[in-house]
Formats: sequence, C-alpha cells, structure tokens
Amino acid sequence: MLNKRVEEVLVNQIEKEAYSSNLYLAMAVWADTNGFDGISQWLYAQAEEERLHMMKFIKYVNERGGKAVISAIEQPPAEYTDVKHVFEKVLEHEQYVTELINTVVGVCLEEKDFTTHNWIQWFVTEQIEEEASVQSINDKLRLLGDHNLYMFDRDIMAMRKSMAASAE
Repeated sequence: MLNKRVEEVLVNQIEKEAYSSNLYLAMAVWADTNGFDGISQWLYAQAEEERLHMMKFIKYVNERGGKAVISAIEQPPAEYTDVKHVFEKVLEHEQYVTELINTVVGVCLEEKDFTTHNWIQWFVTEQIEEEASVQSINDKLRLLGDHNLYMFDRDIMAMRKSMAASAE
C-alpha cells in the first residue's frame, strides 16, 4: 500500500510530467512553424517521452494501491525568440524536473518507502541523462553562434540517437 505522503508527491509529479509534455509540444509547434524541421522532430520526440514518463507514474500509483489524479494543466508558453532561447528553456525545465524528482526521493526516504525509492531511481538516472543531453545541445549552439543553424537543425535527431545509444 502506498504511503499517503508518497502518493501525494507522485500525483503531483503526474501533473508536472503532463506539463513537460505540453511544454515540449508547444516548443515543437514553434520550431515547426519557423522552419526548423529537425528541431521540431526532436521536441515532438521529447514531448512523447514526457508523456510516457507521466504514464509510468500513473501506472505505479495505481498498482501500489493509490489513485492517480489527472488534473488540469497550465498552458505553456508558445513563443520563443530563437532556437537558443528554446534550448535554454529546455535546460531550465529539465533542471526543475530534477528538483522535483529529488523531492520525491526525499519524501520516500522520510517515509521509509524503500519500494518507491527503488522505483524512482530510474527517473533519477533519466534526469542525469536529460540534463547532459540538453547541456550538450546548448554547448553546440553556443559554438555555432548565429551561424549554421541549418546544419544544426538537420543533424539534431542524429545527436539524439547518438546520445541515447551512449546512455545504454
């Protein structure tokens, strides 16, 4: 049976994962409508990944005797000044999600819920990878300056696949 406090923090995380998915969808739409096909594909894939994370939380809460709650989601920003701005916001958001996951870990330890603590470790590792991946993209964008965005846009999905392969 899921501890009430642990259930509450997990249900909160369901909402945050849904918001993450919507945020990346909004960013993908911005990229798509501004001619950045590769970047939009990357962001659409990221949005789907966040939706899958939300589903993992929903399933876990329900399987452990809690009840997942699907709440209203705040509308994410839809406009960005440029590609650098988008990926700066992605990094900020992933750092925020890392803080949220760390909060879940803390509650699990305080409540001595070692089962959930063990389960949440997958997300701890995932956040390390997410932040590193986005930091790498920001580093590349910094090196590019305002030039060669065409090549960056063309190659970003290959970068995603390469980073995923190295994480395995």
